Amino acid sequence: MNKNIGWIVFGTLLFYLLSVPVSFLLPLPTLLAWLVPLLTWKNLAKNARHQASLLVVIGLIALVFSACQGVFLGWKDIFAINLPLLAMFVAVSFLTLTNPATEDPYLPEGKGAVVSTAVGTHLLGAVINLSVLFVFGDRLKRNGVLSKEQLIVLGRSFTAAAWWSPFFVATGVALTYAPEMQWKETLVPGGIMSIIGICYTIAEVCFFRKNRFSGYPLKKESLAVPLFLAAIVILVHYQWHQVSVLLLICILAPLGTVVFMKGRPRIKTIRDFIENKISSVSSPFALFLAAGVFSSGIKSITHVYPGLFSFNNMNLSPMLFAILAGIMIIVGIFGVHPVVSIAVVSPLLLPLNPDHSQLGFLFLTSWAVSTCSSPLSGVGLVMVSRFNAPPKVIIKDNFLYAIVMWAIATQMNVIFFC
Repeated sequence: MNKNIGWIVFGTLLFYLLSVPVSFLLPLPTLLAWLVPLLTWKNLAKNARHQASLLVVIGLIALVFSACQGVFLGWKDIFAINLPLLAMFVAVSFLTLTNPATEDPYLPEGKGAVVSTAVGTHLLGAVINLSVLFVFGDRLKRNGVLSKEQLIVLGRSFTAAAWWSPFFVATGVALTYAPEMQWKETLVPGGIMSIIGICYTIAEVCFFRKNRFSGYPLKKESLAVPLFLAAIVILVHYQWHQVSVLLLICILAPLGTVVFMKGRPRIKTIRDFIENKISSVSSPFALFLAAGVFSSGIKSITHVYPGLFSFNNMNLSPMLFAILAGIMIIVGIFGVHPVVSIAVVSPLLLPLNPDHSQLGFLFLTSWAVSTCSSPLSGVGLVMVSRFNAPPKVIIKDNFLYAIVMWAIATQMNVIFFC
C-alpha cells in the first residue's frame, strides 16, 4: 500500500505542474490529492483524523446551507484551493535526500556550539524542513533525550525560518490565503524577525541558562545546498516576480534534489523515496484539504450574510494586527494548527481589502511563534514523541519567547506595512 500511496502523492505534484499550462487537467491532481487521506485514513495520526473530520463536517454543513441560500463557490474553491500548497509540500519533501551523508562523531561544546547549531538548524531547516530536527536531534540526544537548551535552540531556530523561507509550508499557506501577497515584501521584515529570534535564543542559552551545551558538528559544505537554493529562488522571483513562488518551488525543489542528493544511483534512490518514505505526508494532506473545505464554508457564509461579517470603516490597523496575532498564537499553542486559524481569519479580513503582504506577514508570524511554543504542533510532537520532551516544559520554556516575538512582530508590522 505504501508504494501505491507514494506514487499517488508524487502524481499529485506531477499532474499539478501539468495542469498549470493545461488547465483542464486540474481535476486529476485534485482527485489524487483526496485519495491520499482516504486510502490512509486508518493510519493517520489520531489528532490529524479528529481535526480533519471536524473541519470537513463544519465546512460541508456551511457549504450545503449556503447552497440552499443560492451561494455556491464552485468545486475548485472547495476541493482544490490548497492543491498548489500540497504540490509544494511534496516537492519540498524531496529535499530530505540532500541531508548530510556522514556525521562527525565529535560534538562541539560551549557558546560557539550554540551559535553553529542555531544557524545550522535555521538554514538547513529553511530548505529541508522538518527532517532537520531528526538529523540534528538524533545526533545530539543522550539516552533518547535532549536537554532543555537543545530543545530551545532546535525548536526556535527551525520555526523562525517560517518568517522568510520560500521552501517553508508557512509561506505556501500565506500565499494561498493572502493571494496577492508579494513574497519579496515580507522577505526583509521576515528575515529580520528570524535573526532577532535566533539572537534572542542564543543570548538566553549562553548568558542566562549557562548550562553545558553540546552542539551539532556543522560543516560549511552542509550549508551550500540551502544557501544556493534560497539564492536561486530569490533571484528568479526578483527578476520574474509574476511567476508564482509556489510554482517556482514545485519546479526547483525536485531539480535541486537531483543535483545535490547524496544517494547513488539517483533514479533508484528517488524511486525508493517515493515508494517507502514520501507517504509520510498523508497527515498534512488530510489537514490541508480539510482546511480548504472549512475555509470555503466560512467564505460562503460571509457571502450569505454580508452585513453580519462586514467591518465597516475598519482596516488591518496595528491594533487589529496585534490582537489577531495574539489570538492566533494562543490558539496555536493549545493545539489548533496554524492553517486552521489562518483559514478562519482570511475570509473575514479579505473583504476589508487589506495589504495582502501585511496579511501574509500576520499569517507567517502566527505560524513561526505558535509552532515552536506548542507541544501539539508538528515540531512539538517531534520533540515529545522522539526526544521525550515534557509538553509542559515546551510551553513553559517558550512562553516568554512567544510574548517577546509577538510584541516585536507587531512593531515590525508598523515599520514595514503601516
